[in-house]
Amino acid sequence: MSPAPALGFAFPGSLDTPTGGYVYDRRMIRALRELGAHVEECALPTRFPWPTQADIAETLARLRAARGDVLVVDGLAYGALPDSALADLATPVVALVHHPLFLETGLSPDMSAALKQTEGAALRRAAAIVATSALTARVVRETFGVRDVLVAEPGVDPAPRAAGAGDGVVDLLAVGAVSPRKGYDTLLRALAGVCGAWRLTIVGARDRAPDCARTLDRLVDEFGLRESVVFSGALEEAALAAAYARADVFVHPAFLEGYGMALAEAVARGLPILASAEAAAAGAAEGAGLVTAPAGDVTAFAAALGRLVADEEWRTRLAARSWDAAGRQMRWQDSARKMLRALQLARSAYS
Repeated sequence: MSPAPALGFAFPGSLDTPTGGYVYDRRMIRALRELGAHVEECALPTRFPWPTQADIAETLARLRAARGDVLVVDGLAYGALPDSALADLATPVVALVHHPLFLETGLSPDMSAALKQTEGAALRRAAAIVATSALTARVVRETFGVRDVLVAEPGVDPAPRAAGAGDGVVDLLAVGAVSPRKGYDTLLRALAGVCGAWRLTIVGARDRAPDCARTLDRLVDEFGLRESVVFSGALEEAALAAAYARADVFVHPAFLEGYGMALAEAVARGLPILASAEAAAAGAAEGAGLVTAPAGDVTAFAAALGRLVADEEWRTRLAARSWDAAGRQMRWQDSARKMLRALQLARSAYS
């Protein structure tokens, strides 16, 4: 590949959407440009992963019009595109998989099966596949029978060490758009039985899954947590950094993560972390001060939360391990170099 490759980078909706997948896309685009690549952004219709026929036609038209030697297509759209449609594209495509679509929490069996079939056919059509974690790469290989899946984990920017709330109340922070997959209902049920001085802030958009947001509001009222739990909605970068800075513990009860960028950000701030074993398995908090519990296990989360709130010495030891791990985290240009290797592979497949 030339020193300054040209590529189209396609994603559904707005690149400013405040979720981990879109953060990955925009930071990857920035890092690729810093390495000399020419990147043309290509916004696709918003209804993925459930596009209409009109959406599919519009997507193909935009992908054909995108300029570049290679196309990178975010998996939220790519995995929902019919194989027959992808066959019409002349430009080699790199499929970017954050996590397999069919594994999303809350899907009916029929919906999951339909996505699994579509995504498998689409991935077998790709010139190259990039996953955002080794775990996701393994799932893609084993599920869809594709051999070559490259890994380009998210990078992490150096950050100041979290100072904590400093007011005698243990500040718990969770970050991620409200959806069934994030497991916030488990967190609220667990906290209902935790004594001591604590407060929880959940940072993330509440409009992605309105039914889930209403369920969480109901649980807050049912358990009498209105004075202790705050849903801040999505925050701009500076406000989010401030939320990390004043946190004492980071909590992440998700049922599935492709990587878990919020976990990596917590490590970068030297925070003690309580996460589901399933979310932690993707590797974002490897080597950090991490405590795990099975996703959905209210009793196990309650026990861990109770100790984290009560035991300052334990929190301090966990925080020291996270701060040490922060110095070993990968940076975004490292991630972009891995993506460039995938672009080379895609071009070679068509040469």
